[in-house]
Amino acid sequence: MTESSIGSHKLDLDTPLLCLDLDVLEANIDSMAACMRGRGKDWRPHQKCHKTPAIAWKQIAAGAIGVTCAKVSEAEVMAASGIRDILVANMIVGPRKWERAASLCRSADLKVACDDAAQVEPLAEVCRRHGVTCSMVMELDLGLGRVGFRQEQDAIGLAEKIDRLEGVELAGIMGYEGHLLDVADPVQKRQQIEAAMAVLASCHDRLLAKGMACDIVSAGGTGSYQVTSTCTGITELQAGGGIFADPWYRNMCGLQELEYSLWVLATVVSRPSPELAVLDAGVKTVNILEHPPLAIGEGIEVGTLHAEHCELHLSGPATELRIGDKVELIPGYSDLTTLLHDQFHGFRGDRLEVVWPILGRGKLQ
Repeated sequence: MTESSIGSHKLDLDTPLLCLDLDVLEANIDSMAACMRGRGKDWRPHQKCHKTPAIAWKQIAAGAIGVTCAKVSEAEVMAASGIRDILVANMIVGPRKWERAASLCRSADLKVACDDAAQVEPLAEVCRRHGVTCSMVMELDLGLGRVGFRQEQDAIGLAEKIDRLEGVELAGIMGYEGHLLDVADPVQKRQQIEAAMAVLASCHDRLLAKGMACDIVSAGGTGSYQVTSTCTGITELQAGGGIFADPWYRNMCGLQELEYSLWVLATVVSRPSPELAVLDAGVKTVNILEHPPLAIGEGIEVGTLHAEHCELHLSGPATELRIGDKVELIPGYSDLTTLLHDQFHGFRGDRLEVVWPILGRGKLQ
């Protein structure tokens, strides 16, 4: 896509094309920012859903204090764009990553997650050599069973070690209630999230009682932020994917206050029968894990997706679709679709307004 395409009507562009409704995107960003602000929480949105500094800056303009990244390489992309406050919500292990994290501390206020001294001590040594200090955020397991301390006392022990080490400093604690995002019963969901957040609050209180700094208490996913943002003791939320509000969040997590802003434009390339159309966009364009994509239009249902093709089952007026017609697909889960593309194409109405490179794509280290 070239600059000469700016201003083009969407139906005049080549496909498949990863697209954003800019009006809806901005409304979703403003809604999430207002929720956090209204409940006295900071917003540090995770960038894994978009990996794009231009979108991160929109979130910051709306009130976000910084960004959350999954990898050092993603943090490098954000820092290169001028974003300073960055949390890497992942454990950093290995000499090359420790060197890169220490170097980032010169240009950014970097915070790194940890749950073991084996992650912290080598990073501290590298930071001392570079003459910098890296902030550490200890992760507690809130029931997801992935990473993080299972026992609060173990976290206290690591906090005391960090307190004695030069080159690192304790910034706070974090946890992720990801196993509770799709709890169907809203009363049970609230109760379980509140219980999980109480674990973080308890650890925070114990650290403060020992005289240790613990300014950050970070949690919250898109599927839970409406509850987590009301919990006592939480200072910031990492929810990011709500800006796209994909079907997994809306249908499985009950996220109804935000609207779809991400879609893929595809072309009908075959009409084998009156009830079947085939698009030029398959699983190399739209990921089908977590939730299948949705097709926009009456009488259009998504069938099987192949590598390069998507089958559409048609009824009613949709049987009039012709070869060459365009169809819009809503990706079921945005995180796993964004990484398949090089660019977002932002539309204001039906006209292309901006093309944003997905600069964090492929940043896995």
